[in-house]
Amino acid sequence: MTPRLSLRGVTRHFGTVTALDGVSLDVAAGEFLALLGGSGSGKSTLLRVVAGFEAADSGSVHLDGADLAGVPPHRRPVNMMFQSYALFPHMNVTANIAYGLKREGRPRAEIAERVAQAIAMLRLEGMESRRPDALSGGQRQRVALARALVKRPRLLLLDEPLGALDANLRERTGFELRAIQRESGAAFVMVTHDQSEALALADRVAVMDRGRLVQLGAPREVYDRPATRFVAEFLGAANVLEGRSTGGGALECPAAACILRPAAPLPEGATAIALRPERIRLGPAIGDNTAAGTVEEAAFRGESSLLLVRLAGGALLRVSHAEEDGAPPERGTPVRVSWDADAVVPLLG
Repeated sequence: MTPRLSLRGVTRHFGTVTALDGVSLDVAAGEFLALLGGSGSGKSTLLRVVAGFEAADSGSVHLDGADLAGVPPHRRPVNMMFQSYALFPHMNVTANIAYGLKREGRPRAEIAERVAQAIAMLRLEGMESRRPDALSGGQRQRVALARALVKRPRLLLLDEPLGALDANLRERTGFELRAIQRESGAAFVMVTHDQSEALALADRVAVMDRGRLVQLGAPREVYDRPATRFVAEFLGAANVLEGRSTGGGALECPAAACILRPAAPLPEGATAIALRPERIRLGPAIGDNTAAGTVEEAAFRGESSLLLVRLAGGALLRVSHAEEDGAPPERGTPVRVSWDADAVVPLLG
C-alpha cells in the first residue's frame, strides 16, 4: 500500500548549517504523526519542505505516489496550520473559514455547505459572526483548524498547534484535536517540542536531533525502549548510567557501585543503559540491579515525589516515588534502590 507521504533522503542546508540530514520517513493515510525534538533539531524545516515553503537540496517528497518537486505550496493538496493561527482579524469566523474555498473559485452553494460542515465538526455554532479578537485561544485554534480542513486536504501539517495555549486549555484542546483528526480521516503531521503532547496525541512519534531522524515508533515503544542517549534523556528524562562489559551480558557501573543486568544480554558495543525513574523501587534488595545511596532532594509532584538519590559510586539517580507507597524518605536518609532486569535499556548511540 502506497503511504500518503513518503520522504527519501531529504537534506536541507542553510549556509554551513545542515538543517536536515538525509531524512527518510513514511506517513500512512489517516495517521497522526508527531515530529518531536528540541530547538534546531530540524522538525519545523522538515514541515516547511513538505508544505513547499522550503526546497530540499536533495532527496524526494512524494504524496500518494506523486512527486512534489517544483510544485508550489498553493498547488499541493496539503494545508499547514501555523502556531499563530494566522486568522484574518477583519473577517468573522465564517469568512475566515471560507477564504481558501473562495480563492479556489468554488461555487457559492458548495462553499456554504462545506463551511457549515466544518463549523459543525469543530463545534463553532453560534460564533459564526464573531471576529478573532472576540474568541478565546481554544476557539481561535478551532477556527484555524476549520479553515484548514474545509479544503479537505489529504495531509494537514501543524506547527506547534497548542503552543499558544495555557496548560489547562492545552490538554483539553489536544484531546479535541485528536478527535477531529479521527473524524476527518486526514493524515496529520504535528511539530512539537512538548514530549507529553507527542506521547498523548500521536499514533507514532518521530524524534529528531541535529537534522536527523534518530528514532521512530509508537509512543510507548519510543518511551520504554529509547534507542540512543539523546532519546532517553530528551523523552522522559531517563537516568543514563555508563560502565564496562562484564563479559557475561551485563554492565559493571562504578558510578552506581553495582552490576546492571538487562533481561537479554547487552548488544556488542553497548556501554550505557537507560533507566526510567518510575521503574526504580525503594526497599531492601541484594544482588544485581540494586544499589545503595542517600536521598539528596525530594520534590512533591502531586501523585508522586521526585527523589534525587546519590549512589555510593557517585552517580545521581532520579527516582519516582508514588504517594500510595507512603511518605517519601527525607533528605539525608540512606536508602537502597532496585529495579527489574527489563527496566534496563541498552543504548547504542
